[in-house]
Amino acid sequence: MMEFKGLKHRNNFMEYHLEPAMKEKFVRRKYPEIPNHPRQRYLLTVKGLALYEELKKKESQQ
Repeated sequence: MMEFKGLKHRNNFMEYHLEPAMKEKFVRRKYPEIPNHPRQRYLLTVKGLALYEELKKKESQQ
């Protein structure tokens, strides 16, 4: 996600992008009980997927 958004600083990305997305339930951790799991991934929730589809639809209309 950082690469896609063109961001370089992991701490800023976590604080300003990923944590708010998790708080609003757009994204969830694959291993929620182990935040520093070596294979940790972040997945879109149903709410996040709906937002993604809506943004993609708006982008294609432009």
